[in-house]
Amino acid sequence: MRISQMNPADLTTQSFGRLKISVTAEQTYAPIEDATVSISYAGQTAAIEQLTTDNSGQTAMIDLEAPPVEYSLDPEAAQPYSEYTLTVSAPGYETVIINGTQILSGQDSVQPVRLLPLARAAADIIIPAHRLYGDYPPKIPEAEIKPTNESGEIVLSRVVVPETVVVHTGPPNDSGAVNYYVPYKDYIKNVASSEIYATWPESTITANVLAIMSFTLNRVYTEWYRNKGFDFTITNSTAYDHFFVPNRNIFDSISAVVDTIFTNFLSRPNVRQPILTQYCDGKRVSCPDWMSQWGSKDLGEQGYEPIEIIRYYYGDNMYINTAEQISGIPASWPGTNLTIGSRGPKVLQLQEQLNRIAQNFPALPTIAADGIYGPATQNAVREFQRIFDLPQTGIVDYRTWYKISEIYVAVSRIAELN
Repeated sequence: MRISQMNPADLTTQSFGRLKISVTAEQTYAPIEDATVSISYAGQTAAIEQLTTDNSGQTAMIDLEAPPVEYSLDPEAAQPYSEYTLTVSAPGYETVIINGTQILSGQDSVQPVRLLPLARAAADIIIPAHRLYGDYPPKIPEAEIKPTNESGEIVLSRVVVPETVVVHTGPPNDSGAVNYYVPYKDYIKNVASSEIYATWPESTITANVLAIMSFTLNRVYTEWYRNKGFDFTITNSTAYDHFFVPNRNIFDSISAVVDTIFTNFLSRPNVRQPILTQYCDGKRVSCPDWMSQWGSKDLGEQGYEPIEIIRYYYGDNMYINTAEQISGIPASWPGTNLTIGSRGPKVLQLQEQLNRIAQNFPALPTIAADGIYGPATQNAVREFQRIFDLPQTGIVDYRTWYKISEIYVAVSRIAELN
């Protein structure tokens, strides 16, 4: 479905979603200021909007037309999202064209764009149809609990949230497919944005994210593909794993859920490994022993909590567990919010990380690293939250702490490589 440009007089009845574009350099993670972003309807060349990035590499959030929200709540409806083409250019960088950015009614999303230096031959990016709307192979059934007594296999001693997921963009035996190295949370957000609709109830989104994470952590824990001689964690083939779409836009409602529960997975009593929680759409494909995505939407609308949705499909002995370790972070969540009046080494660490991030994101103010959470630290946290699309509370909660850690590690590592 393509949506034509509307007369301004019709704006009160037209449906809209909102999009922000975030532009960074591929090699340095640095935000690119004054990049030009032209937006057109998919399949057309005339620009309907032209935006410029600020010193954090971001555009303003812009309203874009979308089909009515009801389309994304009915499996028999027409295409529930509109599609746009983005052309992104900046002096000293190759121009990137992204075809197929998806906009859902009433939903905010962020389109990440990584630009390569001139002469690095950037390829156009095509975002394929959403899994619930396009035609993709159904999942090949597997045992939900993997045997761990094969000779020579690698199995982790405990469940660890990995820093990076290596995603093979094709079936396992496709040697020509590209491997992407994706931060774990970004991988989960990408898959969820590609496989369910962000307009669904929060409890439904949470249940589906739990299933995606548990499945992924089973692949990590059992080294499923590496034990078969492959050099990746998981594939993006829907016949084997999840639908990961490189460079797609990520919906804020999904991102918020992942940030809040990213250390969780699903367990059964007396089973150490995360459960390989398989699922299907429940309309085109039936899977009586797995979760139905459309069915989970209906249960969410009926008021079911996430664990109730999970148990409805996987049984009453399924429960939510928490990983013992998170890889690649300087320090774990302190256990309580950091706010005005907080003191100590955790505050000092926070301040030092914010100051390092400010070297790449100049909108962030530099603050005194004194271990005291005062107004200056609060303002710096609030600005960080603005840049990275978090609620602007000025308080370091669980979600903000791990986002600061994530960005700090990213900018520090790239600086070391350079």
